[in-house]
Formats: sequence, structure tokens, C-alpha cells
Amino acid sequence: MKYVTYNHERSDWTQWHWSDKQLLPLVSRVRILQGYLLGQLSTLGFDLNVEAQLDAVTLEVVKTSEIEGETLNNEQVRSSVARHLGIDTSDMPAATREIDAIVEMMLAATYGYQSPLTLTDLLGWHHALFPTGYSGLYRINTGEIRDDSKGPMQVVSGGYGREQIHFVAPSAERLPIELERFLLWFNTAADAQDDLDLVIKAGIAHLWFVTLHPFDDGNGRLTRAITERVLAQSDNSQQRFYSMSAQILQQRNDYYKILERTQKGDSDVTEWLTWFLQTLEQALLSAQTTTNKIISKAKFWQTHRQQALNTRQVTMLNTLLTSFYGKLTTKKWATITKCSADTALRDINDLVEKGMLKKSDASGRSTSYEVML
Repeated sequence: MKYVTYNHERSDWTQWHWSDKQLLPLVSRVRILQGYLLGQLSTLGFDLNVEAQLDAVTLEVVKTSEIEGETLNNEQVRSSVARHLGIDTSDMPAATREIDAIVEMMLAATYGYQSPLTLTDLLGWHHALFPTGYSGLYRINTGEIRDDSKGPMQVVSGGYGREQIHFVAPSAERLPIELERFLLWFNTAADAQDDLDLVIKAGIAHLWFVTLHPFDDGNGRLTRAITERVLAQSDNSQQRFYSMSAQILQQRNDYYKILERTQKGDSDVTEWLTWFLQTLEQALLSAQTTTNKIISKAKFWQTHRQQALNTRQVTMLNTLLTSFYGKLTTKKWATITKCSADTALRDINDLVEKGMLKKSDASGRSTSYEVML
């Protein structure tokens, strides 16, 4: 069997280096997008600003778990995030204790962005991810660094008898000093690190921590929480308006491939940082699209503020203005609002008469409708 040398087996493995020539154009584009997005959001009223945060944090919590194959109830996550942001949740489902703990962990990661990151923080976040002491059916060391009592920490794919080892993490006995080194670097101000740009620092922190893999489980989610903290530092804001995890999920296969290549390489992380910054750029562009929808929705309701509408109409219009995909038909309206087809048609025709909906130009066999913006 061919012996594979992992990056952490090299004596200089954390002496990261990269090509400024390749990365600086990307850093510049990311910084421009960050500035534009934050500037645009600063002009929004309080309610719209909070709505943008609610969307982004909910998306981050749901998608960071989905990357690991765990599906959280979106509405319960949204309810928990809303409560933590001080939004009325009377019309939302109650969140479970487990979801509340995950939301609190993610918010703590960004709300404390100006504070040093400590081992106590990491242990607390890990406990929040696994409050019962179990990961699925398996009992794990919760809120504790792994001890490798069941063998080395490995990243493996494939079914029983067909396992493929992609990565073997540093041994447990190395973790105390490795984590101390990581936290010392993490808490050192950027201006003391040769003016290291914080978006590059976010990429390095991500790679470094996920390579350590210091816990029995949950390492990916903790890595992304740490990444969010550095991105909050780069924005100089605890408020989150974009989701890195949502973008990573869309490129999950590429994510694992680039990690594996980097972890089997040396301390030149140019390729990894290029991928990371490109992914961050896409996350910011997606957030811009979401923000534009929020602004369009606000303008729409301001235009039609005098209109008298029923609850079904308000609900459907808000859905159409934010998260509706495909064509709106009478049947879809009836299904979503749980009303009869006749009632749905009356609701729709009323909105058409009020100039809030119009028939789509390309309706096909059945009539479809879209919002009048």
C-alpha cells in the first residue's frame, strides 16, 4: 500500500504561503462586494435589515447541517433565529431544544467576533451540537477533545468492505499543543500578521481547523462557525447577510476534493484559497440577489399600502416576492393556502383588478400569474 503524507505530518505544515499575484484580484472583488452589500443594507429600515439577517442566519444554520447529511426543520430554525433576533414568533412553530442550541452556537460565533476565541468556546459549541451526548445512534465525547480510543480519526467514504480513506487527522496526543498554536494564531490581530487580509485568514482558519479535526464529530460545522467569526471580523459587523455554507453545499463534491488535495499537499495553499475566495464571492452575489428581493418587496408593499387584502393574499404575495419558484397557478394557490379552487381564483382575480398580479405572457396550457413590480 502506498504511503500518503498528509500536510500535518510536515514539520512546517502551518507555515502557510500562497501567490499574492493569483489571490489579490479575488480579494479585491470580494472586498468590493462586501462593501457594496453592507452599504446597501445600512440604508434599509430596521425591519428590512432584521429580515435580511433572519434569512441569512436561517440559511446558514440549515445548510451547514445539510452539508453533513443532517436535515433540520427550516421553519423551526427560522423561528429560533427570529426569537434570538427579537422578532415576534407568535405565528411560527416552536423550535426544539436541539435547534435552539445550534442557533445559539452560530450566533455566539458571530456576535462575539471581537472577542478572543478560546478552547472553552469550542468545547461549549461542540456540546451545543450534541446536547444528548449522541451523534445519531453512537455515543461520543461531547464537549471534549477526541481521545482516539477507537482508533485514529479518519475521513472515509464508501460502504462496508469498500471503504476509501480520504484523510487521517493528527493523533489525539498532538491536539493540545496544535489547538493552542491555532488559537494563538487565530487571536493575533491581522495587522500583526503582515497585514493578513481577513478574508484570506478566514480561508486559512477553515483549512487549519478542519485538518485538526479535534472532535469525535461535528468538526465541519465547528469549522464553518469559526469561518463565520472571521468573516464577521472582515465585515466588522456581527450581523450576517450572506451564507458561506449555502454556497459550499452547492459545490460540496468540489469542496471535499479540494480539501483532500490540499491536505495531501504541502503548505502552499494557493489552490485552496482560490477556491475559498471564489466560493465566498458567489455567496456574496447570492446575498445581493436576496437583498434585491427584500428591497423590491418593501417597495411593492409601500406602493400598495392602501389595499385591503385577506390573509391568504398577503401570505401568497410575500411568498411570491421572496421564495416562490415556478409558475403560480390557481391550483398552486389553492394547495398552498389550503382553500378551494374557486376561492383561489377569486383571490387571484381580485389582485389582478388591484394591479398587484398579472397574467404571465407565457402561461402555456394553464393560466399562470406573476407579481406586478
